[in-house]
Amino acid sequence: MEYRDLYDKNRVLTGETIKKGDPVPKGRYYVTVAVFIENSRHEFLLQINKKFNMWSTTGGHPKSGESSFDGILIEIEEELGYKANPDQIHLIKTYQSEDDFVDLYYYQEDIDLSKLNLQEEEVANVGWFSREKIEEFIENNQFLPPHIEFYRDCLAYLDMQ
Repeated sequence: MEYRDLYDKNRVLTGETIKKGDPVPKGRYYVTVAVFIENSRHEFLLQINKKFNMWSTTGGHPKSGESSFDGILIEIEEELGYKANPDQIHLIKTYQSEDDFVDLYYYQEDIDLSKLNLQEEEVANVGWFSREKIEEFIENNQFLPPHIEFYRDCLAYLDMQ
């Protein structure tokens, strides 16, 4: 059984945990992580999320005892079968919803898709996509809705670089 750490509204660990899938108690929060991976051709690595059958970015939830940063490294390795270089991953934004803190990361790397080992339970397919193609996915309701804001904020981050 997988457990998640709980935090208070100031993102201070409470020492409490919940089982994956259990409701989050009022006034408590868990951590969600997501990463946009961009190659040198300015394309983004997206995956088909099997649960929703939509394009999304890589992400998930750190397990109890894992930091957000550890969590994103683990999610990249679990979902894509790829060991990311931790020195090149950057936290670009944190969101707070009614029950979680979402840490959005950015990673720039030319990854050979043929060398990936996709997590069968969660990932149906992967591909590199231009900004124009991602906008098409969004317009055609083929992009996971919560990840649209993440994508827009990633673009805003890149525009400031």
